Amino acid sequence: MRYRVIQWATGNIGTRALAASLAHPDLDVVGVRVYDPDKVGRDVGELAGTTPVGVTATDDVDALVALPADCVLHMPSRPDLDEVCRLLASGKNVVTTCSELFHPHRSLAAADVARLEAACAAGGVSLHGTGSSPGFITEVLPLALLSMQRSLRTLVIDEFADMSRRASPKLILEVMGFGRRPGPVDQRRAGHLARSFGPSFEALGDAVGVPIDDIEAHTEVAVATRPITIAAGEIDEGCIAGQRTVITARSGGAERMVFTATWYCSTDLDPSWELGATGWRVTVDGDAPFKIDLPFPIEPDQLGAMTPGYTAHRPVNVVAAVCQAPPGFVSTVDLPVAPLTLSPPSGG
Repeated sequence: MRYRVIQWATGNIGTRALAASLAHPDLDVVGVRVYDPDKVGRDVGELAGTTPVGVTATDDVDALVALPADCVLHMPSRPDLDEVCRLLASGKNVVTTCSELFHPHRSLAAADVARLEAACAAGGVSLHGTGSSPGFITEVLPLALLSMQRSLRTLVIDEFADMSRRASPKLILEVMGFGRRPGPVDQRRAGHLARSFGPSFEALGDAVGVPIDDIEAHTEVAVATRPITIAAGEIDEGCIAGQRTVITARSGGAERMVFTATWYCSTDLDPSWELGATGWRVTVDGDAPFKIDLPFPIEPDQLGAMTPGYTAHRPVNVVAAVCQAPPGFVSTVDLPVAPLTLSPPSGG
């Protein structure tokens, strides 16, 4: 069976998803929503870095809503609930990477949840949110590992990212604040990650019988112990070169799930900071314990080009399963292991 898809947004993640959909043997890209006026009217194959396919990109939301399609791969930086409801009510399943829509009952106001539920019912379709982090690393992989347990003390997930060779001065030095003199730590990043990861942990806890009743998050920083030069610029000794955010989920007052994101621009930091290779480490303290390292086998200067696939590919892979699911909100727990129809390797 083939599925007609619309790609909604073509940033780093959306462009990778578009390329994956164009190469997928069971998907037909019938429309692409763009936000950049310079992309309007361009062949979507060109936007994806492939050959022309005869479909042009548009910013005409009305035209896309009216377009016959089975699924929308929804990947803007922030969700527009009015647009999402229109897409659902028009009979299009939606798979999104917007973490606000992963578990709407836990992340949105009751009125917004009701709007989305009504739109799903009107269109007879489903809404599913997924990605890499949160998503794969907080739900898909933990569910597989916890399927081996009969009891769980703690689930600990560590994420490491070496930013030293990321040539993005605006992101590294301005947005993330590396290179600044330390002062009171801005906890807005902690709040953002708590809102992103908290609902994922709550849903995972419900699935395995460990109800989460409290989510706490905090961010701390480490400074460079010597002057360093990174791809994004210079960081002086004593300036911020490491950031660590810890999200803790408790059940009955005890820590049961912990996610720690450690992003760093140098290994010359406080020696008490544990730094791993870019990727993840998952530790299950249960009656069938695991400790699994998942480093990304990618050179640091290639991370910007390669990592979008970690977020973009799973949404593409679950299109068929979401289209076949009953109408309403669909979580990772509700889906089978994504059935894969892999594309040939590039050049193969």
